Amino acid sequence: MYPFFRSLLFRLDPETAHHLTLQLLRIGGLEPIRLILRALFYTRAKPVNAFGLTFRNPIGLAAGYDKDAVAIKGLSSLGFGHIEVGTVTPKPQPGNPRPRIFRLPEEEAVINRMGFPGKGAAFTAGNLKRLNLAMFKSSNIVIGVNLGKNKDTPNEEAVLDYLELLQCFAPYAGYLAINISSPNTVGLRQLQGRAALAGLLTQLHAQRQFEEKKFEKRLPLLVKLAPDLSESELNDAVDVILGAHMDGIIVTNTTLGREGLTSKHRGESGGLSGSPLRLRSEAVLCQVVKRVNGKVPIVSVGGIMNPDDAKRRLDLGATLIQLYTGLIYQGPGLVKKTLSVEQ
Repeated sequence: MYPFFRSLLFRLDPETAHHLTLQLLRIGGLEPIRLILRALFYTRAKPVNAFGLTFRNPIGLAAGYDKDAVAIKGLSSLGFGHIEVGTVTPKPQPGNPRPRIFRLPEEEAVINRMGFPGKGAAFTAGNLKRLNLAMFKSSNIVIGVNLGKNKDTPNEEAVLDYLELLQCFAPYAGYLAINISSPNTVGLRQLQGRAALAGLLTQLHAQRQFEEKKFEKRLPLLVKLAPDLSESELNDAVDVILGAHMDGIIVTNTTLGREGLTSKHRGESGGLSGSPLRLRSEAVLCQVVKRVNGKVPIVSVGGIMNPDDAKRRLDLGATLIQLYTGLIYQGPGLVKKTLSVEQ
């Protein structure tokens, strides 16, 4: 059934199609539609413990789909063990000019240069506040929030944006992901450098400790890295992350690489996701697993398009995995299909 639905969606502009599916999932969060979705996509629990939290299963939704946390109820009915909303910035911002999403069907890929569009932290936090978070917690569906700086915030002041976001979402998030690896905000990836990253994470860890005491809860901090770092740059980043007492690492974000692409859109600027990212994401995962040596859990994302891809990431050492582009090409049933294979 999904191939037919996909053929209709692919007749639309990619961003229009995205907004349409998001609105459908908002409706899907209403009873009794939510009950129908849960029946269709029900999966047995396969609990995973990570960062001091219990996840219903190892499969999550990557950041970027539900930027403002408007469709969490509907999304939670599709079988995910966690949902990462965002990327959220302190102030609302429009993102980069349209068009800014391009499908590459020949490669089962997407190029995006969104630039963190969103309604801002206050709006997203309000949506999370109105949710019955206790219900999600009892079901072991963890809600994470991906944090990014505003476009007009200079890197020298980026820590202020991240501190503001940490304080804003501390009461609501199961975990927070520090996004310093999107290729679509000018200069953002420079924060992955050793000195800049150490300064940023040291201050975030201190603020996190304060928030944990204030709200009497764990607040895991994860850092999301790019796939385009050199081996030495990646090792430096991992060492800083471990030294700053972060709880986990997410690898990887989208890539600027275009090797082997044939699509007419291959020359578009932005981050590439989907099948072409698979091998690079796996290579980065292997390097990070080796460097971390079991000290913190690792979340693998990028190029996971089918159950075999998912199983391979877990076999390579990931504790959790995340999907996004795979859902565009394979449909929401990918979660259930993957878990059925795993079980």
